[in-house]
Amino acid sequence: MSEDWAAVAKTINERVNELGWKQRELAERSQVSQAIVREIQNHTVERKRSDRTLEALAVALGLHPQHLLAVLHGRIPPALGQPREDMEDAVSARLAVIEQRLSQITEQLADLTTDIAELVRRDRNPGA
Repeated sequence: MSEDWAAVAKTINERVNELGWKQRELAERSQVSQAIVREIQNHTVERKRSDRTLEALAVALGLHPQHLLAVLHGRIPPALGQPREDMEDAVSARLAVIEQRLSQITEQLADLTTDIAELVRRDRNPGA
């Protein structure tokens, strides 16, 4: 799943401008260090951030707690007041995708094993 940190930076910057805040004010209100706020806003360091960090920033900006997470993953952000996505449901959905992919990989490995066994059999018995 790709992550769009540039979109997160754009969303934060637009909202900070709407509110007339400085970086320092967002850091104080969100209880996120100013260095991390700067990295995210300027999109200078792209690394995995805690969901709680993005949630704290979203809440401080007056957005739905999962707004920035949705932006990060290319989803439509929930409207303020909408219930939180149940993380258990999200994990279950991801596990289902992983299980399906593992099943496909298992089938491919079984086919490869059969093909290799046939090649080895032919190699050992060239005239057969």
